[in-house]
Amino acid sequence: MDGSGETAAPPATPTRSAGALRVHPLADRPGWQVAGEISLITRRAWEQTLHQLALSDEEACHLELSAITFVDVAGVSVLAVAAQSLPEGRRIVLEEAPAALRRVLGMFWPDLPSVEVVTA
Repeated sequence: MDGSGETAAPPATPTRSAGALRVHPLADRPGWQVAGEISLITRRAWEQTLHQLALSDEEACHLELSAITFVDVAGVSVLAVAAQSLPEGRRIVLEEAPAALRRVLGMFWPDLPSVEVVTA
């Protein structure tokens, strides 16, 4: 539990230095706002975020990714594996995903029905 009393958010790196990943629950829909880098350094926090998302009973869980500054292929792979493990009818909605993430998804997982990419 952090100082705000929130317990639902998965652990994330608390600093704002290079290599940090910050995760906060969305106020108006089920899911998380994710900011920073998705890389080897932050992989554990990213995996925990996706694990928490998978535990939800919601049909659609949102990941708001507009503040992601870097994502590696392994991070996209973790996302794809998490999406593939969702029960039928559930999906992950990626909001404002970085271009690199969208390209890697399109190259390696072009027909992943449990991932919906939404852009403005």
